[in-house]
Amino acid sequence: MWQGALVGEPTTVAAGPAVESFEDYVTLRSAALLRFAYLITRNHDDAHDAVQEALTGLYPRWRQVSARGDVDAYVRRSIVNAHVSAWRKVRRLFPTAEPELASTAPVVPDAADAVADAEVALRLCGELPPVQRAAVVLRFYEDRSFAEIAGILGCAEPTARSHVHRALAALRRQLEGGQP
Repeated sequence: MWQGALVGEPTTVAAGPAVESFEDYVTLRSAALLRFAYLITRNHDDAHDAVQEALTGLYPRWRQVSARGDVDAYVRRSIVNAHVSAWRKVRRLFPTAEPELASTAPVVPDAADAVADAEVALRLCGELPPVQRAAVVLRFYEDRSFAEIAGILGCAEPTARSHVHRALAALRRQLEGGQP
């Protein structure tokens, strides 16, 4: 039943280095998990809370989860679930409006344009429902397959495809000046 973790075999973490203990996992993966959580929550404090909650839930189940395989998938799903639950509690449909990133200066190609585009993309993604935002982050930021997205979000693969498709359609409407 507890094979692997009880006999001292190292656990692999999503095609990464071998991890033998919960502490090693946290040390190796906390920065990546925080980046993932920030992209899901769009708030540093909420990202820290989501990662903390996911790791707190993982700790008592460490041996069981690490023996099964992909610990990252378990933690990512916990982060997404924590954020969706928090979002539902608040029943917040859209975040408060942020000032537009308009400039009156002449267009000069430099790195600032790329940063501004990234900020606009992040703001637009922030207006998506949490599950769609999670699907887009998993698909395009983490380059996950639809099967992997479905596993992390706990849904069928066609549903994962639908989340990504609907999110992209909403983003296109927003970029074309339509309402979300």
